Amino acid sequence: MTLIEKIRNNAKKNLKPIVLPEGEEIRIIKAAEFLSRENLVTPVLLGNKERITQLAIDDHCNLDGIEIIDPSHSPDTQIFADEYYELRKKKGATPELANETLKNPLYYGAFMVRNNQAAGAVAGSINTTGDVLRAAIQIVGVAPGIKAVSSCFIMVMPDGKEYTFGDCAVIPSPDADQLASIAMSSAITHKGLVGEEPFIAMLSFSTKGSAQHEDVDKVVAATNKVKEQKPELKIDGELQFDAALIDKIGAKKAPGSPVAGKANVFIFPDLDSGNIGYKIAQRLGSAEAVGPIVQGLKKPYNDLSRGCSVDDVINVACICSVLSE
Repeated sequence: MTLIEKIRNNAKKNLKPIVLPEGEEIRIIKAAEFLSRENLVTPVLLGNKERITQLAIDDHCNLDGIEIIDPSHSPDTQIFADEYYELRKKKGATPELANETLKNPLYYGAFMVRNNQAAGAVAGSINTTGDVLRAAIQIVGVAPGIKAVSSCFIMVMPDGKEYTFGDCAVIPSPDADQLASIAMSSAITHKGLVGEEPFIAMLSFSTKGSAQHEDVDKVVAATNKVKEQKPELKIDGELQFDAALIDKIGAKKAPGSPVAGKANVFIFPDLDSGNIGYKIAQRLGSAEAVGPIVQGLKKPYNDLSRGCSVDDVINVACICSVLSE
């Protein structure tokens, strides 16, 4: 069974509502039809009901039984606007701004997640990552103990082995606190989606003091922060990639390490290395890259590429459902 098949099966076991704020996009409509028909999640579409219905008819999609909410006419819109004003008035929000903001389905969907009307949200097919994350961070909020929202990819190798790489899409130059948050969030994602205990390698060009540099110091500091906050996690650093992955090299370079030679979660020191690393694994190593998966929020609100396929939407909706448990 592939990772995606496993995720879809796990989603099906515990059917949950997932809100799709970009309901007027045909890829989202097609994904909603499939998600509902296959009982993977309970999709909720946001947007103009007549427009969505007509798009579905034109493309021969059956939306019977799928809830469609128009934020322009929903009785919850004013309730959410009032809540937004209370949340953001110290940041300069006015009642007028709150009312205008809640016309944006990204924010309406975020409030559905915040108020447990949906287990998660999926957007990004027509909105930028910045817009999606802004709504998610402002409304859903960051998880306790986490300093930054980040991302990861699950890398599925040709032999079926699954690794988690983070952060590969969000934070360009994380400081030690942010790097620690990336590690803790990636551990949760790996456990939730792959289903195995995370062994976290904090990657560097140095292993256990083999080089001296402020970049190495940052990785060591981040490792220590995770050990202080989550002593139950198996984590070690700084480690070079080969020492983290290969038993013999790990035993030689980092003897006694609880992670060296058996890492399955790799935390890169910055976005350059993370983005390059996952693409090397994907393009030269023929790995399947599942993601990016947004992590570090109180509840799932995931981003899509604007070039996403219908299958991408389906898979990310199922990921949201599984990670909401």
